[in-house]
This record gives sequence, structure tokens and C-alpha cells, in this order.
Amino acid sequence: MDKTYNPQDIEQRWYQHWESQGYFQPAGEGDPYCIMIPPPNVTGTLHMGHAFQDTIMDSLIRYHRMKGDNTLWQPGTDHAGIATQMVVERQLNAAGQTRHDLGREDFVKRVWEWKEESGGTITQQLRRLGASPDWSRERFTMDDGLSEAVGDVFERLYDEGLIYRGKRLVNWDTVLHTALSDLEVLNEEENGHMWHFRYPLADEQGNATDEHLIVATTRPETMLGDTGVAVHPEDSRYQHLIGKFIKLPLVGRLIPIVGDDYADPEKGTGCVKITPAHDFNDYEVGKRHDLEMINIFTDSAEINDDCPLEYRGLDRFEARKVIVADLDKLGLLDEIKDHTLMVPRGDRSGTVVEPYLTDQWYVKITPLAEPAIEAVETGRIKFVPDNYKNMYYSWMNDIQDWCISRQLWWGHRIPAWYDDSGKVYVGKTADIVREKYNLAADTTLRQDDDVLDTWFSSALWPFSTLGWPDQTDALKTWYPTNVLVTGFDIIFFWVARMIMFGLKFMDGEVPFKEVYIHGLVRDAEGQKMSKSKGNVIDPLDVIQGISLPDLLEKRTSNLMQDHKKDSIAKATKRQFPEGIPAFGTDALRFTFAALASTGRDVRFDLQRIEGYRNFCNKLWNAARYVMMQTEDKDIGLNNPDRELSQADRWIVSRLQSTATEVAEHFEKYRFDLAAKALYEFTWHEYCDWYLELSKPVLFADDVSDAAKHGTRHTLVSVFESILRLLHPIMPYITEEIWQSIKSLLEINHDTIMLQSYPEADATLIDEAAQQGMEWAQQFIIGIRKIRSEMDIKPGKTLPVLLNNWSDTDQQQFEQYSREILSLAKIKSVEWLNSDSDAPDSATALVGEMQILIPLAGLIDKDAETARLTREIEKINKQLQGVMGRLNNPAFTDKAPANVVAQVQKQADEQQVALEQLQQQLAKIESM
Repeated sequence: MDKTYNPQDIEQRWYQHWESQGYFQPAGEGDPYCIMIPPPNVTGTLHMGHAFQDTIMDSLIRYHRMKGDNTLWQPGTDHAGIATQMVVERQLNAAGQTRHDLGREDFVKRVWEWKEESGGTITQQLRRLGASPDWSRERFTMDDGLSEAVGDVFERLYDEGLIYRGKRLVNWDTVLHTALSDLEVLNEEENGHMWHFRYPLADEQGNATDEHLIVATTRPETMLGDTGVAVHPEDSRYQHLIGKFIKLPLVGRLIPIVGDDYADPEKGTGCVKITPAHDFNDYEVGKRHDLEMINIFTDSAEINDDCPLEYRGLDRFEARKVIVADLDKLGLLDEIKDHTLMVPRGDRSGTVVEPYLTDQWYVKITPLAEPAIEAVETGRIKFVPDNYKNMYYSWMNDIQDWCISRQLWWGHRIPAWYDDSGKVYVGKTADIVREKYNLAADTTLRQDDDVLDTWFSSALWPFSTLGWPDQTDALKTWYPTNVLVTGFDIIFFWVARMIMFGLKFMDGEVPFKEVYIHGLVRDAEGQKMSKSKGNVIDPLDVIQGISLPDLLEKRTSNLMQDHKKDSIAKATKRQFPEGIPAFGTDALRFTFAALASTGRDVRFDLQRIEGYRNFCNKLWNAARYVMMQTEDKDIGLNNPDRELSQADRWIVSRLQSTATEVAEHFEKYRFDLAAKALYEFTWHEYCDWYLELSKPVLFADDVSDAAKHGTRHTLVSVFESILRLLHPIMPYITEEIWQSIKSLLEINHDTIMLQSYPEADATLIDEAAQQGMEWAQQFIIGIRKIRSEMDIKPGKTLPVLLNNWSDTDQQQFEQYSREILSLAKIKSVEWLNSDSDAPDSATALVGEMQILIPLAGLIDKDAETARLTREIEKINKQLQGVMGRLNNPAFTDKAPANVVAQVQKQADEQQVALEQLQQQLAKIESM
């Protein structure tokens, strides 16, 4: 083995070997175990959320693969309608073309070409992360098979009356000219205004009177589409006006005053203008009172021909200015107030999304939602953590029909056809439609121009990827799948829809048995990562490292404002003065596992990953020690007479307990606790203790060969088990080391990933050895603590007096005397009688037994007093400086919270250190 661990030398080599050998394909003879990857966008690149989520899934897959389960991790990508179309449209725009120049057929062909050339970036990045899905089964939501499934589902739902076409309000992107799902709309708080207008009441002849109601709005331009004014039915100020009419300014239309609970008497004037075609709340009010729905915009958000001539063709925001000015001229502008409001913007175009009344295709959702709710209520599907089922219920119990059509060219084209009279027919092809509906061969049919929402095809993912509608062996084997790993933000958009469609099309069978909900990955200060904040960390940069100049370029290149570039550059230099070093994949994956506490957001801090890179180094160095002590030596592999020391029995026993604990944590999705147990056992018990405990046996001349065989065998066999325990989380380093030591145990298999996962053997649990080793460790730690406190050199052997001891203490010491004498560097041991006078000594306790180390001759009292006094003065001075900053409001009020917290932590640490030094000084002075 190389002297130092370098992940760059091993990772890609091992991945290529695993994939080329087909090790990711299902092979186990145990129970089926399947996870469906949440399909990333084909346009996408790996971000921290992906890396976190896929580490969790891969750890589960590798764990169950090693358990012998018939394990499938199904990979694939989503066609990502809007995102992908925009990528290709930008390429065309750069060449001075639009998609309309190409036409639909050639444009779609161009998208497919782009997908084949560069659409697999994220799957290559997943490989870099060590993800081990069965790539031979990789699917794409627009594969022929999946497209066939989409068509079948649409047709069946339509024939059952569960899909219909209707005019309703949608989120409309005025740049992309398509409806958007709620997930594609970003609501951001922005500064704006609230305009208050006087709406004149109409007399019986329909003429405006001097009386008026004051309404407030943040969108004056929409008043052209007002079809009512709402007041609360119990508001005494306006009850007498319900049923009367307003003469709508600028338009002249009579609109009714209606009583509706939506109007809040405590808010504003208590009067609300109702524009059903351009506001979701108003739409519901309009339906309740049968108000007219008047669309005043074109699909580009310009005033249309249903409005007064002088406003037609104006952009909505230009129209706003003109309308406010015109109302002001008429004396109908009451006041304008500054106002902060949530503004919806399209996540791709960035334009303000317009609630827009348009014809779309919908799924009638209630009949599908009811069995989906019951599946969770009855426990057929369980959420982890359990509280997320409440979020699921709240959405599902208030569910609205699903708008599934999008006005794009890239996607699954809706299998609906129209004849010359506009009558609609549904079938996957024109020929199928003619046969299904008995149409004449010469009947002209035109296919619907819209495509389906990408969530429609991804809702079929758990069964369409396995070959449905054909009843394939894969479908019979792995459906239902075992667990879905996803974030809480798509419980409704994806999770719920997969449950609804799975139950509908798979004969009432759920698509997965459990839903593990993970948190978001945030930065070290707990802020959401975003490009605009400049705090995004690319997981590949963490794996392979990135220089500061390259990192600055990545974070600022797409920013338009110079002041934003400067602030992000400064923050980046402060956070990463030398860029990001290469930590390797295993350190990143172990960090994610250690942070994966159920449902909680993750604060990603490079200091944490640095600690786990050190863990990799610790494992590597342990491997080198094991190799040096066992390679070309007899480890008693086939020798039943090998003897086990108490330390051997202890570490073997602790291995059984650790294997049980880790398996329990994996089964309960407590990856944080599994990582903690693995870390503690590997670093502290095996490396810090057992490796040291092996040396008195292996390096001594007076130890039998049988005992040395026992320790060597324990050394390598326990370490090999550690590698298998760690493999699901840290695949690369464990494979590399395992390849070096497998021959010592005469293992002839090719890869650790197909080895069995360690299971506890109850017969190897030795409670007596564990209790005895705990006693010995307390003894050794007590002496080491005295050395540290008294500044006694580590190599100096010490005389030890034992007082207030029991027969059990004496027996334990006799059993572990070789280990204690060696590790604690003890020169002599004297067992004192109860009436013996002990000299001035430093003291430690093991239970009730006192460990006494006489200080006479060990330390120079005056020199030690002077040293401690200097240390106390030094820390006192530092602490005063730190407290001066904390007591200064100019610092605590203005500095970032994380900086203040860091200074407070520094003060706390210095205070603890000061108290410890003062205690040591008092002890020395009392001698």
C-alpha cells in the first residue's frame, strides 16, 4: 500500500471496474429490494441536494446488496420540458434563429440531438459520486416504452371521464407562453404600492352617483377585468349595498356588489375588487357568485381587444401607469401607499407570472386522491419521519384538479385529435383514433399542440420504468418498490401523484412502502444555497478540489451587477482563502451520512468534512499497520489452537454490538447514528485502543506463538469486517484496502461490494471481556490524564500506588497487567493497605479505587508553578481581549451572527482552559 491515502488515485479506477463487470446489476437471491431514483433533469448538473440524496440511496442499495437481497436501483432522467426547451432555444437565439424558424418537427429533432450529445452530464457526475444504480436499465421519460405508458394512461383516464378539457385559471408564463405548475413559480417579496380607488355606485338607471366605495389593489391594470366588488355579508357598513351595482370607471360596465366571506372587514376598507380571470382567490369568489370572467390580456400580457380602445396593445405594466393617471384625472384616485408584496415569477424566464384564464387539460383528481389518502392512513405507505404524513394529508384533503397541459413543443404531445368541427377524440395515433371512433379514412384530424406536464410522466416512474403496461418479470419482481428517498418540497407534486397513479394502474398496489423525507442542504450558517447569494458549493469541487480563481469565476461569472460580484468575491475569499482542497468522495459521503438526521436540514461545513477526510487517513494508516503486522506472517488462519487475549475478546465482542447497532440504524434510516457508531468503533475502539493493545502481544518475546496468532488473526479479521461495515457509505477506500488484505484471510472474491454485510454472532459477545476492558481503559486514561495535567513526559515510566482497592480490582489488573503496564508506561505497582500513609500524589479514580502517582522527584514544583502561572497570565490576557469585543455593542450589533458566535465560542473555550490551569496550580501549590 502507498504510504499516504490519495483518493484521486483510486476512485475512478474502481468505478470503471465495478461498472464494466456489471456489479450494479441485480444478483442477490434474497428478497427483492428496489429504489427508484428521483429522475434528475436531463439538462441538470449535480448539486449538493442531489449528492446528499443520492448518497443516502446508494448507501441503502449497497447495504441491501451486501445483505444478499435481489437489489435494483433504477436510474433515469426526466425530459424537463421547459428547462430543456429553453436550453436549445438559447442556442438557436445565439445563431439568430427561433424555434418557429425551424418548425415543430425540426425543433424537436434538434432537442433530441442535444440530449444525445450533452444530456448525460448529471449521470456522469453521479458516477463520480460513487452511485451504483443498474445503468444497463437506465430510462428516460421520453423513451419509447415510457412514452407508450404515458399515452395509455392518458387514454384510459380520458375514457373513464377523469381527464377533461376546460377553461380555468392557471399560472401563465408570459414569455414562454405556457402554463406553469406551482413548483415552477417562485414567490419573492418585493417592494411595490397599494393603490386606493373610488368606485362609484350606480343608480337604478345604471348611472354613476356621487356615492362610492373605496377598493385597494396592487394591480390597477386588472380593474379593466373587474366583474364585481365583494364585502363581508356581516359588515354593517355595507350590508345594505349587497345586490346593488358599481359603475366600473374607464370601462362603464355595471358590476354587482356581492356578500362573501373572502372580504375581511378588518383589512383595508373591507371592500375587495373581484377580477375572476386574473386572480386565484377572485376566481373562486367569481364561481360562487356566478360572476362574468373577462380575460383582459393576450398570452404576452398585453391588453387585448375586450378592453377599451385606448388601452389595447399596451404591456400590462405600461397600462398600469396609464390607468392610474386616467383615474387620477377623473378624481377617483384616493391614495397610494408603499407596500411589500409577494410577486410570483417563473423559475425559468424570471417574468412575473400572470393568473390567466385559458383552455387546458385537467385530471379530475378527487377520485384518485381518496384511495391515496387511505393508503397512508392504513399504514400501507409510511412516512419517515412520521410527521410528514400530516403535510401530505393537508395537501391531499384540499386538492384541486390538476392542470396537465403545457404550451411547449418538447414533451409528450397530448394524444388528443380534433376534426374540422372541433370535436375531440383521444388515442395515441390518428389511425388508432379512426378505428376507435369508427371515423372515415378521409376524416381530417389535427393533433392537439400542447404537451403534458413533466410531472404526468414522472408520476408513472415506479412502474413505467419496469416495463408497464407489459407485465414484465421486472415489474412482477420489484413492484412495489421499497422506499422513496426525496425532499419534502415535492411531496405533493411528485410523491402524491405517484401514489395516486400507482394505486390506479397497478391494481390497487402502492408504488412504495416507505417515503424517507430528507432535509435541505444549507451552508454553514444555515442559509439556503443560491447563486445570487454566492454560497453554492459544488459537490464535485469538494471531491476533486478547486483553486480560488476558478471558484471566484464560477460564483460571479453569471452575475450582472458589479457590486454583487464584489461582495460575493470578498465573501468567497474570506471563506476559502486558498480555494477548496480535494477531500475525495468517501469523505463527502460520510459527511452527508453523519449529517442525515431524519427530516432535518443539513448545515454543510467544510470543517466537518475535513474531520472525515482525517477519518479516511486514519483508516488508511490502520490498514498499513495491519499489513505490516500480518503480511508474510502466520495469522493462525487454519489453526484452531490460536489463543485470544482479553483485548482480542473485547474487540471481537464490540464488533458484534457495533454490527447490530449499525444494521438497526440502517433499517430505521438513521444514517447519522450509523455513521456515529461506525466512526466511534473504528477510530476510538479499534484504532486508538485495539491497535495499541495488540503491540504488547506482537512485540513481546515472552508471548506464545498461539497468542500471537490469535492477535494477528483478530487484527485482520476485525479490520476486514470494519471495511464491510463501512463500505455502503465509503465505497472507494474500503474496496482499495480490502483488495490488499483479502488474501490474508484467503478470500477469493473479486469485490467487497458483493461480500456479505457483517451480522452479529451472539456467541462472540463477551460481557466479561467488555467490562474488564472498560476497567483497564479507565485505569490507563486516569494515568494519562495525570501526565497531561502535570506536564509529565509521555515516555517517562511512573511508579503507581493503588489504594482503596477490592479483590475484583486486583483480579482485573492481573488479567490486563501486560496491556496496562505497556500503554500506561508504568515502572512499578504497589498495592497499599488501608492504614498505609500515602505520599503527596496526583490522583485518579477507577470506580472507588484510587490511582496515586507520587509527585516527589517527578516534577520540579517551582518550575511547574512558574510555567502554570505564565500560562494563566497568557490566557487571561487573551480572554480580556475577547471579552472586550463581546462587551462592545459596536461589534455585537454590527458583526454577522456567525462571527459573534465564533468569538463567544472562543471565550467559552478560554474560560474552561483557564479554570483547568488554575486547578492544576492549586494542586501543585498544595504539595
